[in-house]
Amino acid sequence: MTTVVQNFLPFHRASVAEQEKRAVLDVLESGWLTTGPRVREFEAAFAKYVNASHAVAVNSCTAALHLALAAVGVAAGDEVVIPTMTFAATGEVVCYLNAKPVLVDCASTSYHMDVDEVARAITPRTKAVIPVHYAGEACDLDAILALARQRGLKVIEDAAHALPTSYKGQVIGSIGDITCFSFYATKTLTTGEGGMATTQDADLADRMRILSLHGISRDAWKRYSAEGSWRYEILEAGYKYNLTDLQAALGLAQLQRCDSMRDERERVASLYSNALGRSDAFQVPSMRNSNSHAWHLYVIRVNEDVLRIGRDQVITELKQRGIGSSVHFIPLHLHALYRDRFGYAAGQFPNAEKLFDNSMSLPIYPDMTDNEVTRVVGALLDIARKFRR
Repeated sequence: MTTVVQNFLPFHRASVAEQEKRAVLDVLESGWLTTGPRVREFEAAFAKYVNASHAVAVNSCTAALHLALAAVGVAAGDEVVIPTMTFAATGEVVCYLNAKPVLVDCASTSYHMDVDEVARAITPRTKAVIPVHYAGEACDLDAILALARQRGLKVIEDAAHALPTSYKGQVIGSIGDITCFSFYATKTLTTGEGGMATTQDADLADRMRILSLHGISRDAWKRYSAEGSWRYEILEAGYKYNLTDLQAALGLAQLQRCDSMRDERERVASLYSNALGRSDAFQVPSMRNSNSHAWHLYVIRVNEDVLRIGRDQVITELKQRGIGSSVHFIPLHLHALYRDRFGYAAGQFPNAEKLFDNSMSLPIYPDMTDNEVTRVVGALLDIARKFRR
């Protein structure tokens, strides 16, 4: 019989303030609910926030990645180099275009893709590289960009975790050819579902904008407004990826609090690191001092040399104590799609597999209280004492 724990501490709780609620109500009262002026306002504000020249709002980071690949010309038969340590979306968007996702291992000391492995994975068919800013920490962009420029490849950053993050003084969103963000419910800035693609290239932005709404000519959303026209032109086969004004209103309000919400995530991360860093049962995350970290995830590693149990049982023990946690991620090459369709196999990327085997993500969100952090830490230290070798 399963015991239901009262006062369960979830893995995530979204931070929604009164200003967000008011913003959404204002849109409801305006009568314009779908893509409209709020979306354009959100795009402009977001582009300014990340120092990008252009921003294209869409309904998910997956959509942003898909449009980015299409905009840089990835097509059937091409190859795109991606890390195996990532979420499903990074790879599946490559498949959408009938191209091949070419997986590479993590570096030995981080969750980010190994740049030397990227270099070895490049072939004459390679068209782009998608680095992932895992957990909210920027990867080694200098090395990736230098390699890409040398080989004539486009760099599309998967920044689903990386808002707001900086790399050597530059804001993520202003560096690669295209950067793709997520506004999913667990992210620092959320629109429930949503995403954004940013770029400094006007042509790439125009192509993504057209593709995001059925391939219809620019500003097609205005056709139902006083300044628009019913006549439109379909330029190419596009997609239904547009963001709504309801979501954009929520995003605009959240954008005003983005820095403070990141600071609150850092507060939680610091509390975890200070308390758990003294235990040999767990390895806490570290980061390069020259970068800022979004702290989308707080990922620890379970030391199986110290404990009699592994990561999976630690998660179970936490749940029995009323605390949620998660794992980010099961490497792509371990999934059936990549085994059956692309021939990848277990054992092929040992660094990623080792990280996956003992990593887990703890609750972290802006409204998490110090007492709740203390509760998580206390539970983990209790598990460490109970199951010490």
